[in-house]
Amino acid sequence: MGSRSSGLSDKSQNAVRTGDIRLIANIFVVMSSLVFGLMINSAKNTYENIDTSLHAFATNIILLDRSLKTYGLAGNEARGKLQEFLEYAISNPARADLSQPDAAGRALDAVGNVLLSMAASDQFHSDLLVDIRQQYHRLVEQRCGIVENAEGAIPRPLIALVAAWLTLTFASFGYRAPANLVVVTSFVVGAGLIATAFYLVLDMDIPFHSTIQISDAPLRRALSEVRL
Repeated sequence: MGSRSSGLSDKSQNAVRTGDIRLIANIFVVMSSLVFGLMINSAKNTYENIDTSLHAFATNIILLDRSLKTYGLAGNEARGKLQEFLEYAISNPARADLSQPDAAGRALDAVGNVLLSMAASDQFHSDLLVDIRQQYHRLVEQRCGIVENAEGAIPRPLIALVAAWLTLTFASFGYRAPANLVVVTSFVVGAGLIATAFYLVLDMDIPFHSTIQISDAPLRRALSEVRL
């Protein structure tokens, strides 16, 4: 039993020495690199799409406000509600958490309620009111799209899988590495940099929270227009 055990140990050590385990580790390195690249691309697309949608959303708010100005004094109440919505939207970034009150959503609903209560006095105002209501419904659709996409698109099981691959890779490379200060420092620094990269990618995937956030400048410009 002793010689057999010793033989298995020798084979295991020989496998490490001949690079079999390192070859497997290299396979995990390649797979991790490919999947991590896909994660970066997904987070980048999410960020850019929401940023583009937010600019279009702010532009449509300005257009709606101008239509209400054209409508006349009867549109002032709706303009006031639109201003309240923008103030809420700036102070409470978009989110898809349905367990919490959505103050900005209620403020936008208030704009719709005012528009429904408006009655046109002539054909010009009647046609304009139809256009205004269509603009409002377009705003609601855009906001729903922004909120629904604001919580990220990277599957959490995929993140766990890549983390497991990287852990196995570090373990395989560190198995035969000498235990000196340079090696230990290199592994610690490398692990820290990879963890930081993971954090930034996941942070960019939820662009209304944490470190990397989409600018609210378009909404602030829209608010300044509504206040005029």
